[in-house]
Amino acid sequence: MSESGRVAFRHAVVFAVGAQFCVNLGSGLAVNAFAVVGPAGIVLLRNGIPAALLLIWARPRLRGLTRRAWAALVAYGLMLAAMNSVFYEALEVMPMGEAVTIEMLGPLTLAVALVRRWRAWLWAALALGGVCLLSGFDPATLGARGTLLALAAGAFWATYIVATRQVGREFGGGRGMARGLALGMAVSTVACLPRGVAALAAAPFTWEVVGWGTAVAVSASLIPYAMEMAALRGMSAATFGVMTALAPGSAALIGWLVAGQTLTWWAVGGMALVTVASAGAAWGDPNRRPATP
Repeated sequence: MSESGRVAFRHAVVFAVGAQFCVNLGSGLAVNAFAVVGPAGIVLLRNGIPAALLLIWARPRLRGLTRRAWAALVAYGLMLAAMNSVFYEALEVMPMGEAVTIEMLGPLTLAVALVRRWRAWLWAALALGGVCLLSGFDPATLGARGTLLALAAGAFWATYIVATRQVGREFGGGRGMARGLALGMAVSTVACLPRGVAALAAAPFTWEVVGWGTAVAVSASLIPYAMEMAALRGMSAATFGVMTALAPGSAALIGWLVAGQTLTWWAVGGMALVTVASAGAAWGDPNRRPATP
């Protein structure tokens, strides 16, 4: 790998880690907002506000888009809508750390499916062990609804990673990436409209709703999705999939700080394991090179 490639990969690592903390900060704010407006309403605001801002700023043109570009945008938007919707439904019935721990099985499965060296499988196994240690739960006490929703969110998360990488390839970096992100989030917003509008209509309009929606939108969507798209242009999907193992640790920490949820020593141990696994996977992946647009 050239020196410029190594620099691009280091930047991609920073973007990937930063995105995870931003997303979980937004999720912590969303948990507090559920008392004002339900998950479906928050998801619509989370997707709709950034989509509107990006469309105004980037001014993407629909004319001239190829079928591959449209396919990437539709896949990205639908997976984003599905992932956020079922995950926020899970957050309504279970703590953030546990929900993200179960959801994490999706990206881990993606990472294992894409690797070509046995050492990468060991990093994935270590990350999975950290996820199990982090949760510290008795499976018998988990609610079936929350578990199924979190598992579904994990499956959508894995497909979202692939779709995000494809959008990054089709639209490139800089302004092109902003245009792709704007169009993809617009598709996601349209997919969220039926349930989201119903939820917002059932809640009285207050500036508190607008404030919560804006805070969640900026911290959980606008900033991290741009960071993820930039990260996936500088690293393989396999590396990104394992690096998301940081998500349970940051979710447990944010849940403790923002939503008042508990953080045990088992969780601290799990964070250490997934951090080591993420770092090992990132620096040991033979395919860690920038994706060519």
